[in-house]
Amino acid sequence: MIRVQREKFDIGAEIEALTTGRTDIGAVVSFTGLVRDFNDGNKVTGLSLEHYPGMTERELAKIEDEARGRWDIQECLIIHRHGKMALGEPIVLVVTASPHRRDAFEAAHFLMDWLKTKAPFWKQEMNASGEVNWVNERESDLEAAKRWSSDT
Repeated sequence: MIRVQREKFDIGAEIEALTTGRTDIGAVVSFTGLVRDFNDGNKVTGLSLEHYPGMTERELAKIEDEARGRWDIQECLIIHRHGKMALGEPIVLVVTASPHRRDAFEAAHFLMDWLKTKAPFWKQEMNASGEVNWVNERESDLEAAKRWSSDT
């Protein structure tokens, strides 16, 4: 399941909704990304994410489909926010559920690496002086994503 939304989400409620009544699930792995106050040594006061509705959801669905093709996951949830966000607010939630922990962990790890490098979101950080800076993916994000590529 994929949701791109402006509103905050409740992590516990999302996991409960995904797993309630599911006795076939043996492992649930989740990752939540939060707005932090420093990035690469720069003080951050807020974050804004832009996207193209429709295109973004299609690309996220491709990433989810790839994870489902690689690992035995019974449920998958990707929630990604857009718009302005304050420090400490959630940005992204990835939840994977599987009969066994290894598949759940690997799928969640893959999803986050792919989201950081392939998801069509454009990020801006605001600083205390009111400047707005576009943020590119880090070299470390690109390196992390390489391990999942079939080309390497």
